[in-house]
Amino acid sequence: MVLLSLLLSVAAFVYLLYAMLRAERF
Repeated sequence: MVLLSLLLSVAAFVYLLYAMLRAERF
């Protein structure tokens, strides 16, 4: 399903962004 793929892509992007912000803090 396209919607599921899009959701997974967005989730991965958000997770990556969160990881970057966390790395900057430390």
